[in-house]
Amino acid sequence: MSAPVQRLRPRRSCLAVPGSNPRFLEKAQGLPADQVFLDLEDACAPLAKPEARHTIVKFLNEGDWTGKTRVVRVNDWTTEWTYRDVVTVVEGAGPNLDCIMLPKVQDAAQVTALDLLLTQIEKTMGFEVGRIGIEAQIENAKGLVNVDAIAAASPRLETIIFGPADFMASINMKSLVVGEQPPGYPADAYHYILMRILMAARTHNLQAIDGPYLQIKNVDGFREVAGRAAALGFDGKWVLHPGQVEAANGVFSPSQEDYDHAELILDAYEWCTSEAGGKKGSAMLGDEMIDEASRKMALVIAGKGRAAGMTRTTTFEAPEA
Repeated sequence: MSAPVQRLRPRRSCLAVPGSNPRFLEKAQGLPADQVFLDLEDACAPLAKPEARHTIVKFLNEGDWTGKTRVVRVNDWTTEWTYRDVVTVVEGAGPNLDCIMLPKVQDAAQVTALDLLLTQIEKTMGFEVGRIGIEAQIENAKGLVNVDAIAAASPRLETIIFGPADFMASINMKSLVVGEQPPGYPADAYHYILMRILMAARTHNLQAIDGPYLQIKNVDGFREVAGRAAALGFDGKWVLHPGQVEAANGVFSPSQEDYDHAELILDAYEWCTSEAGGKKGSAMLGDEMIDEASRKMALVIAGKGRAAGMTRTTTFEAPEA
C-alpha cells in the first residue's frame, strides 16, 4: 500500500512561468519560490500552446526543480486544448509533476472530470494512482457561488486559488488595476471573495492562495495586498516577477518573534499538561495564560515557520516548583 500523499505543501510564493518561454523556464529553477507553475493558459498564445506542451515536458524531466512544488496550469474545460494539455504533460512528465492547475473552475463536475482523466492516464502509464494533485482556480461569480462543492469534488484537491483579473471582469468591477481596490468604494472590495474561498478551503483541509498583483515593479503595493490576504489566513500568493518572490516569502512567513513565541507556547503547554507539570489544563507563560486554544493557534504559526525553514532562537525552561 502506497504512503498517503502530502497535500499541504509550502506555497508562500507561487511563481507563474510561461510554458512557451525556455529562457524563463530555465531562470525559474534558480529562484527561491515555493511553487512554480508552468503555464499553458493565459501566458501562452493560442498558436504557441501545442509546442509549449512539449517544452514543459522537457523542462520538467530535465530541469532541477529541487525544493519546489511543480505545477502545470492547463487551459479551462471550455476550450479545445484542455484534454490534450493534460494527456501530453502527464503522460510525458507525470513522475516529475506534483499538480495540475485547472483555471476558470465553475462547478464540481469540472474538477471531477480532471480527476477521472488523471486516473485513466496514471493507470495506462503505470504511475501511482492519485498522487498528482489538483489546484482549482476561482475566476468568476459562478465559481465562487459553487466553491463549497468545488472544494469537496476530489481527494486530489490541494488548493483553491483566487483569480482576480477574470473575476473582476465577470462581476463588472470598476477597476482596470488587477488586485487594487476599485475607486469609489471605501472598504476592501475583495474581503467577501477571499473569505468565501478561505472558508471553503479550510472546511476541506485545503490551502487558499491569493492571485497575482500585476504592477510588478511596485513591490510595496504587492506587500500591502499580500499582507491583507496573509492576515486573513491565506497560505500564499502568486508572483509574476522574480522581484515579488522574496516579498511573498516574507509576508506569508511568521516574524521571528511570533515563531519563537509559538514554539514556546507549544513547549509550555506540553509541560503543564504532563505529570511533571501537574497535569494542568492551563498555565502561565510569562504574563500570558495559555490553554488548549492557545496550543491550536500556536500550531498554525509554528507550522508556517517550520515550513519556511525558520530556526527558533529561544528555549523553554520549566518553572521551578
